[in-house]
Amino acid sequence: MPVVDEYLERVAAPQRAELERIRAIVKQVVPDAEEVITYAMPGFKYEGKYLIAYAPFKDHMSIFPGADPVGLLKDKLKDNITGKGTIQFTLDKPLAEDTIREIVALSVARVGARK
Repeated sequence: MPVVDEYLERVAAPQRAELERIRAIVKQVVPDAEEVITYAMPGFKYEGKYLIAYAPFKDHMSIFPGADPVGLLKDKLKDNITGKGTIQFTLDKPLAEDTIREIVALSVARVGARK
């Protein structure tokens, strides 16, 4: 069993479903991204570079796309708790699919800009 699947099997069902949704969106947007465990969290590398990670926590979930996407989307993310490179969300207030797609696209652009 792939290591990301093993990680997600240990996550409570409601959060697991949301993280699987994010995982599927990333795979759709960047089908050639490599799934990895990075910083002890599931995530993706693209062209050998860190792309995005995601993880559950006690009272929320987070995605970690890096500082550029978070800064560029600060107005769209105003209802979320954000930090440098981090976006928090909950099951009650998940990230919209179009927002996730935009975050991933900006993360791909970040990787491309740092070649």
